Amino acid sequence: MIDSGTAVWLTLALMFALLAIRVPIGFALGISGALGLMMVKTPTVAISVMVNETFQNSYSFTLTIIPMFMLVGLFAVRARIAEYALEIAAFFTRRLPGGLGVATVIAAAGFSAVSGSSIAKVATMSKLAVPEMRRHGYPAGLATGMVAVAGTVGILIPPSTFIIIYAVITNTSVAPMLVAGLIPVAISFAGYVVYIMAIGARRVGIDKLKKPEDLNFIASFEALQAETKARAAAEGNTRTTDTGSVTTSIGLAAKTQTFANLPWRGLIYVAILVVIIIGGIFSGLFTPTESAAFGAIGAVLILLFERRNLGAKGLALQVRDSLLDTAATTSMVFFIIFGSVIFSKFFVHAGVTEGIKTAVTGWDINPHLLMAFLLVCLIPLGMFLEEMSLLLLSVPIIHPIGMSLATSFFPDAPTQAAAELLTSIWLGILIIKLMEIGMVMPPVGINSFVAAGVAKVRSGTVFTGILPFIAVDIVVLVILYLWPQLSLWLPSFVSEAVFGALNGGM
Repeated sequence: MIDSGTAVWLTLALMFALLAIRVPIGFALGISGALGLMMVKTPTVAISVMVNETFQNSYSFTLTIIPMFMLVGLFAVRARIAEYALEIAAFFTRRLPGGLGVATVIAAAGFSAVSGSSIAKVATMSKLAVPEMRRHGYPAGLATGMVAVAGTVGILIPPSTFIIIYAVITNTSVAPMLVAGLIPVAISFAGYVVYIMAIGARRVGIDKLKKPEDLNFIASFEALQAETKARAAAEGNTRTTDTGSVTTSIGLAAKTQTFANLPWRGLIYVAILVVIIIGGIFSGLFTPTESAAFGAIGAVLILLFERRNLGAKGLALQVRDSLLDTAATTSMVFFIIFGSVIFSKFFVHAGVTEGIKTAVTGWDINPHLLMAFLLVCLIPLGMFLEEMSLLLLSVPIIHPIGMSLATSFFPDAPTQAAAELLTSIWLGILIIKLMEIGMVMPPVGINSFVAAGVAKVRSGTVFTGILPFIAVDIVVLVILYLWPQLSLWLPSFVSEAVFGALNGGM
């Protein structure tokens, strides 16, 4: 064994080296954490800790919610719910300044309510909306930045893998955590819409655009359609039932659609899934895990009905691909969770968590300023760490500090446990909101790269377009930090413990 300080630095260096050579985050955390444990404990103790902790977490019933929510999103994608939501939103926002952009944001919100994958949302909305926005005069940066940011807000909307993982590793009730993000998301989208309408009011037309990538977009749009069709054909029967064309009528909905012939069934599908998932949790009829399972059943029934013209073979391919994608994504998420558990246990046994907690809480500084400082530190870290890495590395440090200061944040809570519950939910929303910013921030913002790749523009163009939206997000973060009740009001309707904590135990 070696001293804890040396072990910590060696372990961190190993972890960042593994991440630098693109080792998957779950393996990077698990390998470095395991070696760190063996440096501060005997091999027998280290192996015992790793086996016991990973088994207890894998045995958690709460984790079954992840594959169910993944299925909901993948079935919804293949049922074309996003296309229908965007077309309806475009029709009703056609007279607003920046109407197509507003429609994209609204559709992203609706699609987020039935999809658990942020990358899937960004890829889908980039394929559907960005070509139309660029054809109608939106600069490439604005169009792609809008889609990249709007897609990431879904990490706070049920179903949210980030929220579930946070709840599991902090031992916070899942149900109140899932609904806590709804009001913050509404505030964020309101900010986005206001900005888009302000830009739209300036009437930036296609004739005023100076960049060649915008002026020559018609050709690239047609090339994108041809490439998409060719790619689908090259994949054989595996995904030709799901792809093969790019919707081209979305942006023209105001001219080619009437109220009567809009695809209203898409809105009905979204309503059905929202009632099952969110309504089931609010009403107490389902637990979060049960609501996810029933949501998956509802989504596959919608898929079978909506794509019934594909025949038995085509429908079987749709379901098969959804199950395979769910299995692959779930396996990835579970490896990340197991790796994070091992790494966080190394932090505990090396005394890192307790040492930072003792040092920070010993500072003669206002608790609110202290927590604000710790949260602000996540922004520059998010520029270099992938969002899941940042979540799993920051929570074991920030969460214990928040728990020790809980009564300072919520002095009216009836007990210490009640104050800790409120603090855990509130901090979770703030941390995950910061993860959302990291998902689009250069140089590691994966969703920005997804939007750039699908829309065929440079990543720098996307990063330029997201800056105003990040400014909106920072304003929203300040609001959520100063008024925690915005994040806690809805959870009080699904959890008696939260209600009692907010109302002094009444």
